[in-house]
Amino acid sequence: MTQTDDIAYDSILVLLSISLFILGIVLIIIICRKKPQKPDQKQLELPAKFCASSYQLTDIDAATDGFNPRRIVGKGRLGTVFAAISPSGELVAVKRIHPRLVLSNAGFGFASIIKTLSLAQHPNVVPIIGYSQAPGERIIVMEFVGMVNLDFYLHENSDGASLLDWNRRLRVAAGVARGIEYLHQGMAPNIVHGALKASNILLDVKFVAKLCDYGLSFLAPKEMTGLVGHVDDEYWAEKGGGACKESDVYGFGVVLLELLTGRRSEQGLLVRWALPLIKAKRFSELLDPRLVIPSDIKPLLRLAKVASACVGNYRKDRPSISQVASILNNLEIEVCH
Repeated sequence: MTQTDDIAYDSILVLLSISLFILGIVLIIIICRKKPQKPDQKQLELPAKFCASSYQLTDIDAATDGFNPRRIVGKGRLGTVFAAISPSGELVAVKRIHPRLVLSNAGFGFASIIKTLSLAQHPNVVPIIGYSQAPGERIIVMEFVGMVNLDFYLHENSDGASLLDWNRRLRVAAGVARGIEYLHQGMAPNIVHGALKASNILLDVKFVAKLCDYGLSFLAPKEMTGLVGHVDDEYWAEKGGGACKESDVYGFGVVLLELLTGRRSEQGLLVRWALPLIKAKRFSELLDPRLVIPSDIKPLLRLAKVASACVGNYRKDRPSISQVASILNNLEIEVCH
């Protein structure tokens, strides 16, 4: 073998050795690669949705200072709301259901329903944190958004109209629509609000709308107080009546009319007064006189047409909340951004 042959032979051996070395490293990496974890291992667990905690009535009593009347921040058809301090030091809202409603729904599965409702997590929905139940008592613990609802801004606060200018009203409308759309389409099972009205729409410090009291119709299925004018006539029918997605859309239409006109629902009078004005395009008479009519009135006209579609049709002919939310989201983008 010549010297040249020796050099070539040695070079081949070196290349072969390097190749084997690299192959060995690759095999070691493959063998030592971390095996996929089993579904029950912590790193692969999907984040679980929050579920309402159960509180002892003694804890609720302590948090509200014995349901001190000075802690009351609201009263409604279902109960009284107290500002409370949770055991962790967090400010929360405690809704104490009226005793007469508790007695009439004593065995209705309160805890399981509240747990299901508490799975709702959305920027335009007030989260339910917990609950408590005892003989004669049903309590719902919610995130504390504030003491001010849309009804107060529109109808009770002398400065409310100026604080809620047209842009903010449009943002509120779009936010409420997104919240209802989430309850109707984003939750499984779907949640029907059942009492959609201005007093059940809370506004935080940035005027972001948040829905409360959703899904609680089971506590007062035939209670007319506080609902007349906010639900359709079909709600009271013996067959096929009650709360449903279509009745929520009607209630939302009433809210839109309140935002546009600055008037209360007045047990249905608002709808009967506003619809002819919308149909005749007499918008100068329709719109809230406390605000200056904007130079570009087209967004308000579209809002009025949406309101008309929500309240002016039978249930089967109403738009879905998804259709409504899509229109209002586009309006919000056009006007407010």
